[in-house]
Amino acid sequence: MRITFISDTHTRQGQIPYSDLPGGDLLIHAGDIMNSGYNKNDIFDFLHWYDSIPGYDKKVFIAGNHDRMFENHPEDVKEWLSKFPNIIYLQDESYEIYDLQTDKSIKIYGSPWQPEFYSWAFNLPRLGIELAAKWEAIPSNTDILITHGPGYGILDTVAGRGWDWLGCELLTQRIAVVKPKIHICGHIHSGYGYYWDDHTHYFNASVLDEQYEYTQKPWNVEWDPETNEIIIK
Repeated sequence: MRITFISDTHTRQGQIPYSDLPGGDLLIHAGDIMNSGYNKNDIFDFLHWYDSIPGYDKKVFIAGNHDRMFENHPEDVKEWLSKFPNIIYLQDESYEIYDLQTDKSIKIYGSPWQPEFYSWAFNLPRLGIELAAKWEAIPSNTDILITHGPGYGILDTVAGRGWDWLGCELLTQRIAVVKPKIHICGHIHSGYGYYWDDHTHYFNASVLDEQYEYTQKPWNVEWDPETNEIIIK
């Protein structure tokens, strides 16, 4: 299965050349499509761009902490999304893709929440019971987990402060139980990277650096859902 992971485009999706999005079975965006989160045109521009990318069978995305309208005006967003039936938006819900090669369904789960950071969207108190409940809702049979923020200690440090882990402790705990085959996140731009812990492939797919410039390319991978082997292209 050919998959592309991206995140944190912040209205600058036009900087990404189509050559960095070569097509495949699945395209996943892990949130932060907006800037301030109040301009609905940010959403329209993203959806038109995402829909126009050629060569992908399925396109999935979640919201992030900059995507305030997804939390504050969900009914409006739902109406806008209805105009793009080929795009799947996940907010604390699952989606299954049938894989012809394995004759099995790939189970994807997406959630936008993260520990509280100023007054951005989809924030809940760090280590609080509300955030724990969000992660507890992740189904135990999830193959691909998409969250906007990283787990604590995994691809979650700011450049120059490698000791300062910003991810979610409760998410790391839940991932250790669920053991998804793949976890995709963004949020911490300088956490961009890949990590493997013997059961989960972790990707921080933030394509913009800390200066909001497109310097970090999408992750294009070939994934075997049966063996969980990944080849990074």
